[in-house]
Amino acid sequence: MARDQIITGIDIGSSSIRVVSGQVKSTRGDGPALHIIGAAETPAEGISKGAIISIEDAVSSISAALERCERMTGVPIEQALVSVNGAHVVAQESQGVVAVSKANGEVGEDDVERAVEAAQSVATPQNYEILHVIPRSFSVDDQHGIKDPVGMTGIKLEVNAQIILGMTSQIKNVTKSVYRTGVDIDDLVVEVLAASEAVLTKRQKELGVALVNMGGATTSLMVFEEGDVIHTKILPVGAGHITNDIAIGLRTSVDVAEEVKRQYGTALSEEVNKRDEIDLATIDENEAVRVSKKEVAEIIEARLEEIFSMLKKELQSIDRDGKLPAGIIFTGGGCKLTGLIDMAKSQFRMSAAIGSPQHFQTPIDKIEDPSFSTAIGLVLWAQGLHEGVRRPGLGNFSSVSEVTGKMGKWFKSLIP
Repeated sequence: MARDQIITGIDIGSSSIRVVSGQVKSTRGDGPALHIIGAAETPAEGISKGAIISIEDAVSSISAALERCERMTGVPIEQALVSVNGAHVVAQESQGVVAVSKANGEVGEDDVERAVEAAQSVATPQNYEILHVIPRSFSVDDQHGIKDPVGMTGIKLEVNAQIILGMTSQIKNVTKSVYRTGVDIDDLVVEVLAASEAVLTKRQKELGVALVNMGGATTSLMVFEEGDVIHTKILPVGAGHITNDIAIGLRTSVDVAEEVKRQYGTALSEEVNKRDEIDLATIDENEAVRVSKKEVAEIIEARLEEIFSMLKKELQSIDRDGKLPAGIIFTGGGCKLTGLIDMAKSQFRMSAAIGSPQHFQTPIDKIEDPSFSTAIGLVLWAQGLHEGVRRPGLGNFSSVSEVTGKMGKWFKSLIP
């Protein structure tokens, strides 16, 4: 097994660190060329709401996950793609305009690159770095809505793009934590964008779909239409807040509350009998208390309503509330609550479903869980790079590449 064929993704979440290694194989048939050969998950320490709050603890957590994955594959992990998450990630619209360079007016690849660079030169908020420049559509002279302008003829080329930015300090903290484990960073990808690679199909993106990645401390939304990203938002609330609400409501520990949520939790309180009770002693022998199952459901329902209302507000801001033909797809570790999909259909007035990772082969069972969507998406993103697949925004990460490149050189200079 050649090492250069191994691709690794590191998903740095608020509650868990997930590492996935895959191998790209040439296939003659129509089956996926990516084979997942290793996966590991460890609890996240030193991370809160997607941001690093303790470098030492984060390095220990990432190292533990890497070691587990290495034991499974038998190959040392030397480089990886890494996810970026947190409420500090923001998106803004941008435009870039350039004159077509060729005398015959034919638009070339270099013109497209210059237009995207012009969009990237937009004034960014202080202390922010550009993570992705995602071209949405191009215009050649007065012809609008062009997907690929290469080969067309005109005088002026314009691009409408979405710029996704992250706080410089947070990006540096992530890169520093990963480099201290001895792993080089190939690329940084926003968590929900990586998850979309593993969960969504090309048809869904064309029709119009909202992807919601529910993590422990954040909920990420990305809306696609006609194959393009049209909206991105990361909310500072997630499944961990539901657990905390249960712990407060039942006057119990967070660990017990998490088990109550997993084993007995439902988002549909009206379907729960008022007489149904949960014996907490079956979870923790020190908790000799019986609690109402309906009360737990009402706590879950109240917090989900809050999250859904925030998501709905975002969809309304772009006039897509109830107007996405492919509906809303939920993924991430927090989306597995019983009744969540039924509640979502009612709240958003469109189809809803759980999105599990796809587009790969593996003998590992647990990896098909929605919680691994981002980690697998990172590997799929790297596979696209490996195969030369053009994706929106690729090749336009100069700001982040600069940061990670400098960090990498600095850490290597410290190694004896």
